[in-house]
Amino acid sequence: MKVLITGGAGFIGSHLCERLIAEGHAVTALDDLSTGRRENLAGTAGSNRMRLIEGSVLDAALVQGLVDDADVIFHLAAAVGVKLIMDEPSKSILTNINGTENVLKAALKDKKLTFIASTSEVYGKATKFPFAEDDDLTIGATKNLRWSYASAKQLDEFLTLAYVREVGLPAIVLRFFNTTGPRQTGRYGMVLPNFVQSALDGRPLLVHGTGEQTRCFGHVADVVEALVRLMQTPAARGEVFNVANDQEISIRSLAEEVVAATGSRSEIRLVPYSEVYPPGFEDMQRRLPDVSKLERTIGYRPRRPLSEIIRDIIAEKRASMAA
Repeated sequence: MKVLITGGAGFIGSHLCERLIAEGHAVTALDDLSTGRRENLAGTAGSNRMRLIEGSVLDAALVQGLVDDADVIFHLAAAVGVKLIMDEPSKSILTNINGTENVLKAALKDKKLTFIASTSEVYGKATKFPFAEDDDLTIGATKNLRWSYASAKQLDEFLTLAYVREVGLPAIVLRFFNTTGPRQTGRYGMVLPNFVQSALDGRPLLVHGTGEQTRCFGHVADVVEALVRLMQTPAARGEVFNVANDQEISIRSLAEEVVAATGSRSEIRLVPYSEVYPPGFEDMQRRLPDVSKLERTIGYRPRRPLSEIIRDIIAEKRASMAA
């Protein structure tokens, strides 16, 4: 099978490339390398079933040609990370909406199986826990630009599901929660790789706000397993899925686990949000997914414990520092 992965040189995309090639598929990765890296695909070097196209999902003609040559499309390319979204909100909005529009329009021609990456951010400030796919979504005021990402991804979902209903496009929406593991960069505010690197460097671990806000962290290998199974499950088409681990932890406790796992003497320092982000930012106390729909559909859910995720990131960071 021929698979196109937009954002294929990125964190999740590169792991998905490796998995699909190992299973005998031919993979094309489209990436503008703004956040993705060629080095992420080092594990596929030399494979005649892997090619990297440097280009943008905003190039509609390029996208159409690549989609025409594929059997399945995973649209993972996006402007992601709270820091990037707060620093460049207009770029993030246009990239996320227009890029998805280009992919979906290209897929319509031959009704290609298409996966559209969404995010837990779409749940916004919802207070019903855990978050289920059919729950109402509660987004903050437009003056708080943090919500621009959530709104853009909501539009991506609406457009995808509109094509599902109107023309029978076999599409699946993926609401990713905090996916982490080897190759994830802390460049755009991703918390776990930042914590690990700080601990290994002996620098303070900066915890925003009170540190009592909770999140759930899933291993990228578990997420890739879920994606492969969804690709093989016709009943998943036309549906929205939370793709996540549902083990909840506070950010302060996460920092403490990283310090303990690294044997670091780093302090944990609380930093007000106002010192980190520009005006227009607000945070949520909890982000807890319901993953029962995913498990019912594919017989699988991400379960790797946080300790294993932390251990894998530490090993990668130490190897990089040694090199």
